Amino acid sequence: MIDNSTGLLTIGELARATGLTVRTIRYWSDEGVLTPVGRSAGGYRLYDAESFARLELIRTLRELGLGLAHVRAVLSGEQTVAEVAAAHVAALDAQILPQRGDPQLKVTRAVLSTVARRGSTAEETTLMNKLARLSAAERRRILEEFVEETLHGLDTVDPEIRKRMLATVAELPEDPTPEQVDAWVELAEMVQDPDFRAQMRRATEFNAADRGPDVPAGASLWFMKRLIDRVGEARRRGIAPEAPEADEVLRGLLGDADPAAVLKRLETAFDDRLARYRELLCVLKGQPLTVYAEEFAWTAAALRARVDR
Repeated sequence: MIDNSTGLLTIGELARATGLTVRTIRYWSDEGVLTPVGRSAGGYRLYDAESFARLELIRTLRELGLGLAHVRAVLSGEQTVAEVAAAHVAALDAQILPQRGDPQLKVTRAVLSTVARRGSTAEETTLMNKLARLSAAERRRILEEFVEETLHGLDTVDPEIRKRMLATVAELPEDPTPEQVDAWVELAEMVQDPDFRAQMRRATEFNAADRGPDVPAGASLWFMKRLIDRVGEARRRGIAPEAPEADEVLRGLLGDADPAAVLKRLETAFDDRLARYRELLCVLKGQPLTVYAEEFAWTAAALRARVDR
């Protein structure tokens, strides 16, 4: 900060705080898209916290290929980020083909397309652009940290679960579709959410707790596999969760386990958010969706029907 205790930043301090060059910031200031809030006694331009946020948006819009006229329109409120993004997608299409599918142009187009489709705010656009432009190593680090935190200290976790979770770590392809950019941004936000991390931890503990001492490696995945197979067959036969025939299905699935305890753990481990997590991984990998939400919903309904009796 400068010596006059105003809490304002000089252009040099703003450059150090953002990683931009003084020359770039001065140019944007001269062009009227980053107006100083005042000047020091020595004539230095001064900027405040709002200037810092404004600068982040300017940088994002420029990285997305928008000209200063569009930047001014967004900053003045004449147009939304989503509106200028939609207009710019068509222009990018004309650039991508002759440049043989430049990966960076495709990421830019995908981000703009997602912004336009979501109607994203300026703050959402900045975050989305940062997440989309992370290096492959940075993206993988985010997901691997999530997996390691989920499994940390669970000595009873089947090695196959660790192997499978690490294998599911999905990266943004070099040639992403708008849907994959959208999926990556949502996934990156999700796995960095402490509440979701805690939820995934509980789901992993649930699976690990069901591995008996005499069960061979890989068998702790029994519950999900048997649930999908047995309940899938029950649904194909038209057995309703509350029907008497469902008793046999549950006995084959749960054995002597307490239905109330299993229901509680099932509701913790297999909810809509975890299903969404699996959907996002499928989108990123370009695979068919295999979340089996109907099978888990049937099982929960069957258990509730018996617990509530």
